[in-house]
Amino acid sequence: MATRRLPSIFYNWTTAVGALIAAVTFSIIFLLYLIDLVVKKTTIYLGLVTFVILPILLIFGLALIGVGAFLERRRLARGTPSAFSGLIRIDLQNMTHRNALVLGLTGAGVFLLASAVGTYKAYQKTESVAFCGQLCHSVMHPEFTAYQTSPHARVACVQCHIGPGADWFVKAKLSGAYQVYAVAANVYPRPIPTPVRNLRPARETCEQCHWPEQFFGARKDVNHHFLADEANTPWPITVLINVGGGSEATGKVEGIHWHMAIANKVQYIARDGSRQEIAWVRVEDRTGKVAEYSDAERPLTPEERARAEVRTLDCIDCHNRPSHVYRSPVQAVNEAMAIGRIDRTLPYIKREAVKALDAEYPDTPSALRAIEERLTKFYQESYPEVFASRRAAVDGAVAGVQRVYQQNFFPEMKVSWNRYPDNIGHSQFVGCFRCHGERLRTAEGQTITKDCAACHSILAQGTDPATGTYSPKGLAFQHPVDVEGAEKEGNCTECHAGGAELY
Repeated sequence: MATRRLPSIFYNWTTAVGALIAAVTFSIIFLLYLIDLVVKKTTIYLGLVTFVILPILLIFGLALIGVGAFLERRRLARGTPSAFSGLIRIDLQNMTHRNALVLGLTGAGVFLLASAVGTYKAYQKTESVAFCGQLCHSVMHPEFTAYQTSPHARVACVQCHIGPGADWFVKAKLSGAYQVYAVAANVYPRPIPTPVRNLRPARETCEQCHWPEQFFGARKDVNHHFLADEANTPWPITVLINVGGGSEATGKVEGIHWHMAIANKVQYIARDGSRQEIAWVRVEDRTGKVAEYSDAERPLTPEERARAEVRTLDCIDCHNRPSHVYRSPVQAVNEAMAIGRIDRTLPYIKREAVKALDAEYPDTPSALRAIEERLTKFYQESYPEVFASRRAAVDGAVAGVQRVYQQNFFPEMKVSWNRYPDNIGHSQFVGCFRCHGERLRTAEGQTITKDCAACHSILAQGTDPATGTYSPKGLAFQHPVDVEGAEKEGNCTECHAGGAELY
């Protein structure tokens, strides 16, 4: 019989199976770790397997070793009760005990070192953009796609969704545990509802980079727009946006960032979960003066007021789509034409592109085929000379429109641009006019201003350089199509739905 180098309690099938699982798993982890170090570009699934799934299996194998030894010790104790004291004895003069101690300490050291490296790598992987956006591909595909073309495309997801500090890290991981279950059980909502209820306050995340007290001045912005006529007539609008902000050091608080809680405190109550229907607003300025505005036609009942959430206005109430921006067909086509991705010289391309995007499709492949067929057929039948002589431009426009669709429409998740209102501005969604306008009033009848000049000045509009189209002092808005003054009466969204109804 061969000499045993370890105590008898380690010689049992449970311990042997555990040792085999641990040894094989550790070898695989070590090999995959080397691959992760050497190969510059790997998939997120390699990191998930290497640093999350396999370590769990390794711990299971190590646990089996201990369980097997414990059970074997109990079995031996029952067979020889007089010789068993119930305590673990280590005799360094006994070679078997020395071998077990050396093996145990060496294994523990290697395991602790590997655990430290693995834990850090697991932390890195679970905090990465790829992990957040690509691991659950079907669920997060719309959000990840929109994120990649957003102003925050180089800001890691966790910097906004978690932020600094251990407490929110733990909360995020606990919340993520349910999300893993929801994906595995296929019980996640389609589309994902917003706003996110357990999102960290913007002052603890956004203001790590954006410092409201240092906002000041104005910003020039050019809104590219093309009419839906045969020539796709350009109608750009150049505005000077009064960003404002400031502090005692940089000047008085003014402009759009007047809303921020620097010197003023704005609170509100929304009737709906998406915070689009504002029913009550309370404003307190730096002197302590308070004004309360209520829905004049439909005020909150005492019961509604008692159960309502009173929110203090912060960044995310206006910048509610800072990274996951879905653009409307009109907006996206205007941008694509402005940068040359869609050839603006093709007749009626603005109108036809918006119509193609605005149609309903069951899935993305069907949409891409229908867009190609629709645009190709239009030029074949309506402009055969253009189709024959400029086929490359038509094909390029098709590709450009298909790209717009893939970036803003995701029928598999029931996601499209109109599912997620964007509160910045007021052309595609109600936005600013959720509060500003005639609907909310104080007891004395005072309303929240709807004066365009309070937020921006129009420096130029249209392409005609005639008098009245350029002014450093600001112009009155001129609608590119004569609508008999309707633009002065109601909100933009009463006519503009962002799709093919009106361009």
